[in-house]
Amino acid sequence: MGARPWLILAAVVLARIGFGYQYQTVASLGPDLMRLFRLDYTTLGALIGAFMLLGGFLALPLGLLARRFGDRLVLGAGLALMVVGPVISAAAAGPTGIGIGRGVAGVGAVAMIVLQNKIIADWFTGHPFIWAISVSVAAYSIGVGLAQLILPPLALAHGWQAALLSGAAPMAVALALFLATFRPSPQAAPMPSRFSLPGGRECLLLLIAGLIWTAYTAGYSGYTGYVPSLMAARGQGLVLTGLVLTIASWGNVPATLLGAGLANRFGGFRIFLLGTAALVVGITGAALLDWPVMFAVVIGVIGSVHPGVIMAVGTLSARPENRAVGMGLFYSMYYAGGAVVPALCGWAADMTGGPEGALLAAAVVSALAVPMYLLHRRLASHELMLARA
Repeated sequence: MGARPWLILAAVVLARIGFGYQYQTVASLGPDLMRLFRLDYTTLGALIGAFMLLGGFLALPLGLLARRFGDRLVLGAGLALMVVGPVISAAAAGPTGIGIGRGVAGVGAVAMIVLQNKIIADWFTGHPFIWAISVSVAAYSIGVGLAQLILPPLALAHGWQAALLSGAAPMAVALALFLATFRPSPQAAPMPSRFSLPGGRECLLLLIAGLIWTAYTAGYSGYTGYVPSLMAARGQGLVLTGLVLTIASWGNVPATLLGAGLANRFGGFRIFLLGTAALVVGITGAALLDWPVMFAVVIGVIGSVHPGVIMAVGTLSARPENRAVGMGLFYSMYYAGGAVVPALCGWAADMTGGPEGALLAAAVVSALAVPMYLLHRRLASHELMLARA
């Protein structure tokens, strides 16, 4: 197979970086957009969640379409939409147009996210599988950190439209690399010739795993989405805000990779509990205490050791021939939560009179991952699943 699996992984990783960058654009520009368009926190949260709005309806159909028409066509079309979406947002005259552009990009992101794990599982087996999954998961955080570093100064120099337009660049490169390198894996399981869902037990495991991932990502995104507004409200400048979000996001990269190794050595359950506890404590502490750097370290390092474990368990909840559709079910939960939780956090901020309320709501959402994981673990042998990976 040579270098092809690694080039395909590189295309997926770059797309994930672009996904994190695009998702974070409104949050990073939040203080400017709120001032320019006189938005409240609930509306800001709705704009953040617009990226996820259609995913809950499209994740499963796109999984079915990929099984019928192939990964290359569906994922390639998704990456193209992620190029078009920021162009629409940049051409907009107000929040409605920005939301439409984010919705278009979000549709493309559904295709990319639903298929990335299936493609990785097709090309990587054994211990390299959880490493490859962890690398792709960590890439999202690189995009979030880049957004906070690049977007505020870019908007200051060239306007908010130029900042939004910049989100198209990494996706254009990812699309070109994907189309140039992707071929179906010779190890991939043959796809059924007709539309069908996984079995009842598989569907249940996939939906529960999707709720675990939703609790993790929605809680983390609640932090990254509202901490710029929180720090602006506390009178802290762009440099410190950029440092905090860089630690909280880029710290994920070594932490997630370390978590993959620790899970192979000590078991996924222990690593999951450690990461979830740290994430809840870090988000709560950031809301209540003015120690932003310390809690960014807690969230970005200790609180980020477990996403590879969650993603591996979710991917392996479906049999190989059902993974395209299975990931559609998994991500239906993720997208439904991703569309609702930012606005819910914004509502909590409006009710409490400040963005601290948004972070506290995000901490509560993060904690919900624990009972969901325990239920999934009761229904399936995680140790066997991870060993079989």
